[in-house]
Amino acid sequence: MLAQRLFRRNEETYNEKIQRLGNVLEEADVVIIGAGAGLSTSAGFVYDGERFQKYFGDFKEKYGFRDMYSGGFYPYDTLEEHWAYWSRYIWINRYADAPKPVYDELFALVKDKDYFVLTTNVDHCFQKAGFDKERLFYTQGDYGLFQCSVPCHKETYDNAEIIRKMIEAQGYVIAENGEINLPEGIVPKMEVPSELVPHCPKCGKPMSMNLRADDTFVEDGGWHKAAQRYSDFLRRHQNMRVLFLEAAVGFNTPTIVKYSFWRMVYEWEDALYACLNYGEAFAPDEIKKKSICINGDIGAILNQLQPT
Repeated sequence: MLAQRLFRRNEETYNEKIQRLGNVLEEADVVIIGAGAGLSTSAGFVYDGERFQKYFGDFKEKYGFRDMYSGGFYPYDTLEEHWAYWSRYIWINRYADAPKPVYDELFALVKDKDYFVLTTNVDHCFQKAGFDKERLFYTQGDYGLFQCSVPCHKETYDNAEIIRKMIEAQGYVIAENGEINLPEGIVPKMEVPSELVPHCPKCGKPMSMNLRADDTFVEDGGWHKAAQRYSDFLRRHQNMRVLFLEAAVGFNTPTIVKYSFWRMVYEWEDALYACLNYGEAFAPDEIKKKSICINGDIGAILNQLQPT
């Protein structure tokens, strides 16, 4: 029985858990992935340290920002400066390739399975790794989309072309892999031309990012279709051997992935749960016999799970 592979003594080693999860993955009919921010962090999309200094050193020097998040919420005096910051933020976290192949390795594990992905990540890494966009539900938005800041209507707009223009207007050169670099001797501009500042095509108010930060978040037609596909997927597969694979999900928004996975594993007879997390690998007592929790870097775990 698949469930029997999950319940083992508490003294089980890390490597034994890896081996057991590999067996469970192989035997599962269905894999439902719940992904959090730690997955992208492991892939190299870190928001502080050297990466922050490389792309936002000028903003750090001017305002004292410590990471990308703090700069993203700063009330800039002009929209031109706001979009200089945000265009860099969007480009390096949405259009540039991830530094490490973590998403590719996750895809390799499930590409031949009947899978679906529920994620709070907004960086498009799943599709870039090859995941079918019809099997993805981005609950919290997408760095690649604009919306009206009011919002006056429930539509979103692709931003790749205008973000590229903003990046180039600041002096950056975009490499084939999406990396942005400054030519020698060039100091980046900290504002974009006024004509590049995006405004709503219907009401003329400034555009904003399609990110769930407050009650202005737009759930457009694509969002609702993805939500319905996920709901349908759950309904069709609840009587099958399902592995709920939680990948680097924290407790910032636990109701979206973590709590919903716990509930379904508890209620579905043949469902199993795997929690892969660094420092927060945990399952409640009610589903412990149907769970395997591995404490470690998600990238390292996925690498070890690759077929030899």
